[in-house]
Amino acid sequence: MPLSDHEQRLLDSIERQLYAEDPKFASTVRTTDLKTHVRRRMRRSALLAGVGIVLLLAGVVVPSVVLGIVGFLSMLGGALLLATSYRRPAAGVRSARASRKGQPRAGFKDRAEERWRKRWEERGGQ
Repeated sequence: MPLSDHEQRLLDSIERQLYAEDPKFASTVRTTDLKTHVRRRMRRSALLAGVGIVLLLAGVVVPSVVLGIVGFLSMLGGALLLATSYRRPAAGVRSARASRKGQPRAGFKDRAEERWRKRWEERGGQ
């Protein structure tokens, strides 16, 4: 849903303030894209899962139940993070493809927002 003129002006002013207050952070945010973020998260998740496997095996070799449990939990956490990191971009790609083909994907939220906007305009909203 496109932004209104007022919302666009607010967003532009916030962006200018951000550049004025912290130009280093603003340039970092501007240069980082979604793919880079997802790749970084997937690498960290795989590393956590790998460390978990090593700890689990160390817990088996050195008879330590605590080390085995910590290894299992870190391995499980890394695998779950990896699975969720892998799944997130695919959902965005599917919706972008569907919208490019011209197939409307109006869900409950979109319809509710549209009704709210119409009511607001009928009552003389800004």
